[in-house]
Formats: sequence, C-alpha cells, structure tokens
Amino acid sequence: MIENNTDWYRNKAQAGLGLRRGLVETFSALKQGDVDFMEVAPENWIGVGGIFAKQLRSFSERYPLTLHGLSLNIGGPEPLDVELIKNIKQFIQTHQCPVYSEHLSYCGDSGHLYDLMPIPFKRDAIRYVADRVQQVQDILGQRIALENVSYYAAPSQEMSELEFIDGVLESADCDLLLDVNNIYINSINHDYNAADFLRALPGHRAHYMHIAGHYEEAEDLRVDTHGAAIIDPVWGLLALAYKTFGVKPTLVERDFNFPPLADLVAEVNQVRAIQQTAIQQTAGR
Repeated sequence: MIENNTDWYRNKAQAGLGLRRGLVETFSALKQGDVDFMEVAPENWIGVGGIFAKQLRSFSERYPLTLHGLSLNIGGPEPLDVELIKNIKQFIQTHQCPVYSEHLSYCGDSGHLYDLMPIPFKRDAIRYVADRVQQVQDILGQRIALENVSYYAAPSQEMSELEFIDGVLESADCDLLLDVNNIYINSINHDYNAADFLRALPGHRAHYMHIAGHYEEAEDLRVDTHGAAIIDPVWGLLALAYKTFGVKPTLVERDFNFPPLADLVAEVNQVRAIQQTAIQQTAGR
C-alpha cells in the first residue's frame, strides 16, 4: 500500500486558502499566522517562468503548498496523460507538496471539456477509475485523494453516489478529499439529507477537507461556483464533519468575485474556531 505524507497531516487543526493568479498581489499582504497553508492547481503553475515562478516560490518558501488538480481526467475515456503526471511529480518534489488531490469526475474526451463531468455510478466504472488511480499513485509514488464532486445529472445510474464513492476509494486504496459544500449542493439538487450523507462517507479515508460558497440559482438548484461567501448551513456541515471524523486540515476555496483580504482571512479564522470547538468537545468527553 502506498502511504501518504503523514508529517503534514500530523497537525490536524490547519486552515488554508487557495492561491489563484488573481490573488497573488493580494496575498502578498498576508501576515504571519493568517493562514497555515495554501493550495494551488499544479496545471496553472507547471512550466511557468519569470515573475510567476518567482511569485510561486515566494509562497512555497513561506507556506506548505497542497495540490488540487484540474486536468487528470481520472474518469475519462482517453488514456491518462502520463507526461502531466510526471510533471506533477516533479512539481511535488520541487515544492515539497504534502498533498495531491483531484476530482472524482472526468474533464476530457478527445480534448479538454473545461468542466467537471459526472462519472456514471456504475460497477464497471468503479473498476475503471480504480485502475487509473492506482496507475497515478504508482507513477507518483504516493497516495492521492479524490474529492466528492458536485454534479447536476446522474447518467446510467446503477447505484447510489455513496456506493460509488466508497467503491472507488476502497478499490483504488486512495484517500478522500471531503468537500462539505459539495455535499450541501448535491443534497439540494438531488433531494437527500446532507447530514446523513456525510455520516455515511468513509471517514477513515478523509484526511483533508474543502469548504466554499456557491450560487443559489433556484429554490431547488445550487451551483458550485466558489464565488461567494460560505453560508451557515455549510459551516454547520463542517462542524458535523469534525464531530464525526475528527478535525482535519481544511481549505477555504474562492475562485472569483474576490472579496477584500480581511474577509478571506475571516473565513479562515471561522474554520479555526470550528476546529477548536470540536477539539474542546472531544477533550471534554
């Protein structure tokens, strides 16, 4: 079994922000202690030079960088991009990145689709995805984490989303990136109980979490935008996740509609406050 990087995970009460190109200048004003780590999409930084390379290095020297990929296409019909995976491995080594995660979805078919498409919840899809995950882990020489994704249709469904997620993670022997906002979104869009869904996830594989805001399109439709403030029900799900599975390093995602830096740091501090409450409640049992 390929192991993950246990050193970084040892400090579970960590809260971070996603480093986006549009936030580089803003994040230069971060003070010591404002965030514990940052997350980047490696595809956006691999092979860049000049000022962008210097900016990235300035952050990787101050903070641990976790990686959350966009283009692995783990469920897609095309062969895996081995060159990309090797470049990611080199990026991990260069910047000593403790985590590499991707989406349990696909994003390409004879070209990049520039969206995260749902993998059919089917038994043969479990084996197909698991084999590809194992190939990635063998090349990288480390475990990866797959995120439970938001989706808006479930084509050719043979099983529940939960059964599919558990089947892939178990067959591939990889980790779970638990995204609490995606659980909330899917619970609205597909009419299920978010708390029950969260509790049923394979929590022993969840070592890292995401939380974000979204867009309310209609009463029964939410869109995963990462472009708004996090709402109270999603904060509540994060608290439940810590209560159920224990405190884990957690990233606040924001991809556009960037607010003032103080607002982003306030959301990071909200994560920390929920983490500390969960730790105190556990200690008091």
